Amino acid sequence: MAKIVFQNVSLSYSIYDARSTSLRNALVKIGTGGLLEKSGTNSVSVKAIDNVSFEINKGDSVGLIGHNGSGKTTLLRTIAGIYTPISGKIIREGSISSIIELGAGMEGELTGYENIIRIALLMGLSKTLIISKIPEIEEFTELGDFLAMPARTYSAGMTMRLMFAVATCIKPNILIVDEMFATGDAAFQKKAYDRMNNLINDAEIFVFASHSEALIKKFCNRLFYLDHGLVTEKGVFS
Repeated sequence: MAKIVFQNVSLSYSIYDARSTSLRNALVKIGTGGLLEKSGTNSVSVKAIDNVSFEINKGDSVGLIGHNGSGKTTLLRTIAGIYTPISGKIIREGSISSIIELGAGMEGELTGYENIIRIALLMGLSKTLIISKIPEIEEFTELGDFLAMPARTYSAGMTMRLMFAVATCIKPNILIVDEMFATGDAAFQKKAYDRMNNLINDAEIFVFASHSEALIKKFCNRLFYLDHGLVTEKGVFS
C-alpha cells in the first residue's frame, strides 16, 4: 500500500559569496522559498523545509499551493528522493514517478533511442523494462525516424514529447507532478492530457504543485500551503 510520511523533516542548502546585504535581499526577491540564515562569512544558508511533518496515504490527492518560490518544487523533489533532508525521517512505500523537470538528463549528442535508455535509468527503471516500453514510446511521441537522430537536432517541442513519453511510460503507485504543461500541437496536447488523466486516476497517491485553483480542485482532495519552509494543511476540497 502506498504511503508517504514526513517526520520533522528539514532541508537546507548554502549559497556562497553572499557577502553583501544587497545580494541577500536579492536572494529573498528571487523567491528561495525558505528562511535565510547566516552560515559563514561568505555564505548564507536557505532552510527550504523547516521541521515539516505530514502523512499521505492511499487515496490521497494532495495539492501544493504557495507563492512563487515558496518551496513547492523543493518539497516535491524531497518527496521523490531527489533531495536528501538534513534531519528528520521520510518513509516512502510504493513505486514513485515524478514529472518535475522535463528535459533533465537529455544529452544532445545521443540519439532519441539512446536518450530513452539514459533518462529511464536516471528514473530508476531497469534497462529490460524500458526496452520493452520503446515501441509504446515510439508510437506516443510520433517522432518516427528522428528517434535515430541526435537530440541536438530536435526542436523544443520534439524534446518535450520524448521526455514526456518516457516520464509517463509506467504507472506508479505514487505520482508527483509539478504543474501541468502544454506539449506540442493541439492534438498531442490532448494525448498528453488524456495520459496524465489516466495516470492520476490509476495512482494510489497523487501530489501536485500548481498555481491553478481550478486544476487543484479538479484533481486533489487535500491542500497543503507552503510558506517560508513551513507546510500547513488547509483542509479538504468538497
